Amino acid sequence: MNTPHETLKPVILVVDDTPDNLALMRDLLKDNYRVRVARDGEKALQIAASSSPPDLILLDIMMPGLDGYEVCRRLKSDPATSAIPVIFLTAKVEQEDERKGLELGAADYITKPISPAVVLARVKNYLALKSVSDYLRDQNAFLELEVARRTREVTAIQDVTILAMTSLAETRDAETGNHIRRTQHFVKALAEQLRNRPRFRAFLTDANIHTLFKSAPMHDIGKIGIPDRILLKPGRFEGTEFEIMKTHTTLGRDAIQNAERALGTDVSFLTFAKDIAFSHQEKWDGSGYPQGLVGDDIPIVARLMAVADVYDALTSRRVYKAAMPHEEAMALMLDGSGKHFDGEMIDALVEIQEEFRGIAARFADSEVEITRKHESVVLALHS
Repeated sequence: MNTPHETLKPVILVVDDTPDNLALMRDLLKDNYRVRVARDGEKALQIAASSSPPDLILLDIMMPGLDGYEVCRRLKSDPATSAIPVIFLTAKVEQEDERKGLELGAADYITKPISPAVVLARVKNYLALKSVSDYLRDQNAFLELEVARRTREVTAIQDVTILAMTSLAETRDAETGNHIRRTQHFVKALAEQLRNRPRFRAFLTDANIHTLFKSAPMHDIGKIGIPDRILLKPGRFEGTEFEIMKTHTTLGRDAIQNAERALGTDVSFLTFAKDIAFSHQEKWDGSGYPQGLVGDDIPIVARLMAVADVYDALTSRRVYKAAMPHEEAMALMLDGSGKHFDGEMIDALVEIQEEFRGIAARFADSEVEITRKHESVVLALHS
C-alpha cells in the first residue's frame, strides 16, 4: 500500500518491450517518482486514458505492434491525453528519427545508451513545466466557468427585471398575459424573416433578435401610469381621454430611463425596451405618436412591434369584441402597408402569415382568462 507521501509523488509511465530496460528505468526513477510500466503500445494507451493517468511518459520507439511513433500520435490526438509530456527513449539516433518524434508532439528525444543524470534532469524539468501548464489550464477553466456563471446570473437578473415589470403592468391592463406572449413570438418570427434582407441584415443579428424577444413584453409598460377610468374603458375614448392614453409611450420610456439613472449607468439590454415602449405607436407616414416620426426614423424594433401589436389586436377576442378572422386582419394589415407600417415588413408578414396564425392559435386566450380579466376590469372601474 502506498503511503501518503508516496501518493504525492508524480507518476511516470515507462513504455518499453524489453524487461531489462523497464527494470533499469524503474530503479533509476523509483526514489523520486511512482513508476508504472507497459510492455506494448496498446497497454500504454489504456493506462494513459485511465482515470489515473501518468504525469509523464518515457516511450521507446521500436516495439512490436504499435511503435512509439504511433503511440505518440494517438496520445497527442486525444484531448484527454494530449497534455501528458512524452519523452522518447530510443536507440534510433538519426536526426530524421528525432525530427519525426518531435513533430508528432514529443517534448524531448533521448538516445540510448542513456545518461541517468540527463534522464533525471529532463524528467524533472518537464514535470515542472507540466505543473505550471496544468495550473494555468485549471485557472483558465475556472475563469471560464466563473464567466459562464456570472453571465447566467446577469441573464437571470435581466429576465427577472423584465418579468417583474411586465407582470406589474399586466395586473392593470385589460388584455391578458397571452397578448404579451403572442406579440413576443410575432416579433421574433418577423425579425427572423427579415434578417436576410439588405435593409435589415446588419441590425437583425442573432444577439439583437434574442434581446428583442426578451424586450418585446415591455412595449406597454407605461400603461401602469394611466388612470383606470381610461385604461380599462371598454368603449371609445372621449375628449382628452385619448391624449392621456397616448402618454403611456412616454411614461414607459421614462420609467426605464429612471431605473437606469438610479443605477448610475445605461443598461444595454434595456435599450430596445426603451425604443419599443416609446415608439411602437409611431406610423410609417408620420401620423403616429408621440413624436410623429416618419419612415426609417422610427426604430426598427418599434416598427416590428407595431406590426405584431396591431395584428394581435385585430385577431384577439375581447369581452367587448369578437376576434377578427385572419384573412380579414391580413387585408387590413396590407392596406396599412406604407401608411401605418413599413411596407417591407408587411411583405415579410405575408410570407410567414401561416406562422403568425399558428402562434395566435398556440397562445390563444381561454374563455376563463377572458372572463376573469373582464371581472377584474369591472371591479377596478367600480372600486
